[in-house]
Amino acid sequence: MSNFFSNLQKVLPHHGMSRLVGHLGKSHHPFIRKAFIRSFARAYDIDLHEAQADDLDEYDSFNAFFTRALKSGSRPIEDGVVSPADGRISQVGAIQHGTLLQAKGHRYDIRSLAGKLSGGFDNGQFVTIYLAPSDYHRVHLPLAGVLQETLAVPGALFSVNGITEAGIEGLFCRNERLVCRFDTEIGPMLVVLVGAMIVASIETVWPGTPSPYRSEIHQEYQLPLATGDEIGRFLLGSTVIVCFQHQAVSLKRGLSAGDRLRMGEQIATIS
Repeated sequence: MSNFFSNLQKVLPHHGMSRLVGHLGKSHHPFIRKAFIRSFARAYDIDLHEAQADDLDEYDSFNAFFTRALKSGSRPIEDGVVSPADGRISQVGAIQHGTLLQAKGHRYDIRSLAGKLSGGFDNGQFVTIYLAPSDYHRVHLPLAGVLQETLAVPGALFSVNGITEAGIEGLFCRNERLVCRFDTEIGPMLVVLVGAMIVASIETVWPGTPSPYRSEIHQEYQLPLATGDEIGRFLLGSTVIVCFQHQAVSLKRGLSAGDRLRMGEQIATIS
């Protein structure tokens, strides 16, 4: 069954399906808006007690509901390096010989993932966090720093989950993604936002190339941000990959694949 699902992904019109759903998600039409929001809330048992707007009828589109903001203080920012998002760790560990673990038996090259922004991370550490459709979908900065560069990379929109991670070679290097390189007190840090099936867009808090990306685009910035500041958001579930240089951080003891994380929760201390 897993092979069938992975092979099916290879023939589906990823971008066409995603843009259609994205168009409907932006709709302010009462029938479409209410049907999408209520169906999704029931299917995924969405709890709004931490949301700024805790009534489904307060959202003027499905996209507004899906990228809902949290109440102030609902995600305290802990010391050290923190999780950029609510989600589940899919993989965590060392960047060995320039490669990261995707799934058992599958590794991928950081140069294929991050292109010209990938330098300096060999033998470093990484954490890959999967955001399920039911999760809070804003992405925050794991450690205070200055955004220096981004690289928008066009690609496919394979679904991102345990089945496709195990069945599709180089999944994160094949999907559309935005690579962000920050200068921090511990040196360079990468935060990679990876698109996925039905993700209508990757949005950032700074002006940049809107997705879907038509070509590879490199942009330079000098934008200071604090630990926990919002940097972007996904429309539907996807993945965030954070990379650190060799000996820059000590990952939190016991951190392992399958662990649930909340944005602001410590994932590493500064070495």
